[in-house]
Amino acid sequence: MRYFAVFAALALAFAGLLTRIADKAGRAPATEIASSAVAAPAAPAPSSNYRTVTIQRDGRGHFQVDARVDGRRIGFMVDTGASTIALTASDAKRLGIHPSASEFNVSVRTANGNVRAAATNLSMVEVGGLVVRDVRALVVPDSALSENLLGLSFLTKLRRFEYAGGKLVLEQ
Repeated sequence: MRYFAVFAALALAFAGLLTRIADKAGRAPATEIASSAVAAPAAPAPSSNYRTVTIQRDGRGHFQVDARVDGRRIGFMVDTGASTIALTASDAKRLGIHPSASEFNVSVRTANGNVRAAATNLSMVEVGGLVVRDVRALVVPDSALSENLLGLSFLTKLRRFEYAGGKLVLEQ
């Protein structure tokens, strides 16, 4: 038992000595810190390798974006409650998407009630330089939606998306 107590005391003393040495080695004199800050710029934050788009709320409190879908400009409201991108039939036609009546076989619940939609894939969706490829989407009748929705089929392919400080931040 006595050997154990001696060993424990030595281990604690050694640990204290190591922390003092490590603390001194980690601290540079103030003049060295100041001169090194001037000589070399600070390293970029790790997330600076990512592209970020910040979206402000509009007057209605929604997040509106202009996107390029398969090379054509389309307006969207960002909707984190929508599982996929939802396109109005008229905007889908502008993109060259013309589903037949029989392709409207997906039942969708919207704020305006249940509607039938047609499933499609978009080759590329770009928002502010963030590019996502092969994105699921639905085409819904114009009467079902007043605007296109940018849903989770796009958002979840990003590195992250979050609501912070009254803004929506998208990062890829």
